[in-house]
Amino acid sequence: MTNYKELLAQVLSGRSDANIRYDELCHLLSRLGFFDRMRGSHHIFAKPGVDGQINLQPHGRMAKKYQVKQVRKVLTDYGPFEI
Repeated sequence: MTNYKELLAQVLSGRSDANIRYDELCHLLSRLGFFDRMRGSHHIFAKPGVDGQINLQPHGRMAKKYQVKQVRKVLTDYGPFEI
């Protein structure tokens, strides 16, 4: 089981964007109150009060680096978020 507080800290630190698992990032966003909508292989996350959407697509089992950066930007712009 993933410790979501540690995962959130890892995403916010920006030191290991290439080492974030896709499924864990999706679960983290769900735990932070984002709503998931699937369109093909894409997961599109949105939350009331947050402008825009976060569009995630897997790269194997890992999240793509630029998408982790996008998640970090949303979390820092609209945070703090509590788990």
